[in-house]
Amino acid sequence: MARNKWVQLTILAVIIAAGAFTIGANLSKTPAPKVGETAPNFSLYGLDGAAYELNDFIGHPVVLNFWGSFCEPCVREMPLLQKKYEKYRDQGLVVLGVNLDESTVTINNFIRGMNITFPILLDKNVVRKQYGVYNYPTTFFISRDGRIQDIKVGGMTEEDIEQRILKLMEA
Repeated sequence: MARNKWVQLTILAVIIAAGAFTIGANLSKTPAPKVGETAPNFSLYGLDGAAYELNDFIGHPVVLNFWGSFCEPCVREMPLLQKKYEKYRDQGLVVLGVNLDESTVTINNFIRGMNITFPILLDKNVVRKQYGVYNYPTTFFISRDGRIQDIKVGGMTEEDIEQRILKLMEA
């Protein structure tokens, strides 16, 4: 009987510990920014070695895309984002690709193979968490005044990207 009580107490302790961990993990999460809110500022180094700070782009419409080369929708979306970047950059559009903690060798090979010319920023899961990104790709459309105009979780078609950028450019 004493052995059964010991097993029961052990199981109870494990359940309490798991519950405490879950509650603690949820309390420590930074709430994800929402449409209409100011986009959280950050500073990251780019693949090119330059430092990029989001607030430096106030006055420009910004497409902030969180991606990884392991993500099929991300791979399909990258050339479409590049195409829109080339089309609208002379009108002030900024596209920033935030890579999700892959090696620079992997990123360089991917970017070269896709002929991507917009800045690729290197995140060590800090900005991803700051933006509450847990599914890939996730794209934030940030207006000239630094507010989040739209958020798209998941891949986009060329038409979808075009419509969202046009709306962003008009804001």
